[in-house]
Amino acid sequence: MSRSQEFLHGCRDILPLIVGAIPFGIIFGTLAIGAGLSSWQAIGMSALVFAGSAQFIAITLITGGVGAAVVLLTTFVVNLRHALYSASMQPFVRHLPSRWRVPLAFWLTDEAFAVIQHRYARDDASPYKHWFFLGAGLTMYLSWQLATLAGIAFGQAVPNVASWGLDFAMIATFIGIAVPMMRTRPQVASALVAAGVALLTWELPYKLGLIAAALAGIIVGVWLERRAERQLQAEAC
Repeated sequence: MSRSQEFLHGCRDILPLIVGAIPFGIIFGTLAIGAGLSSWQAIGMSALVFAGSAQFIAITLITGGVGAAVVLLTTFVVNLRHALYSASMQPFVRHLPSRWRVPLAFWLTDEAFAVIQHRYARDDASPYKHWFFLGAGLTMYLSWQLATLAGIAFGQAVPNVASWGLDFAMIATFIGIAVPMMRTRPQVASALVAAGVALLTWELPYKLGLIAAALAGIIVGVWLERRAERQLQAEAC
């Protein structure tokens, strides 16, 4: 396929996931205004951070009067999964110059990773798969900005939009992303352990339960993966 075809296919393939992200972005814009941020501050957070879960956690912590150090640490741990995404994509984009790798890394969200990994997994010789990456990532980015703007407008005009339950769309989207990717026992175990820890630590302050759940899931997943590798090596010997 040509560059333009790859780009347009990336824009197209991410659209179903954008449908779930838009209500999430609207709620963020609404909550940001309710938390005392100005319109420009809310827009700036979406433009520069571009990480829905981190933005929501930051708003919640800021509203609770938490210090900057706790906000930074919490959002850092929650977003550690992006390092895994980047490591997974690195073999496919390492040949690209920095002017490509830097923006692509910035636009690598959960939704973008879900569709991009499928494109790179296809066995074809297209030299322009990074244009697919660009189309998917850029479409998601622009949609998130528009959703934030809509949320800011609603937050100023319509009270208590967050109580409408629009955030369920994003939960359904994450389930749709995660479940098809759970193909091995370590992946399933990691998800189950993280879910269990999240429920057990739900009432911890400062969203510490999210940090505990993420770390528990990572530890279990890595341990099981390494154990499986050792068993394969032992069988080979």
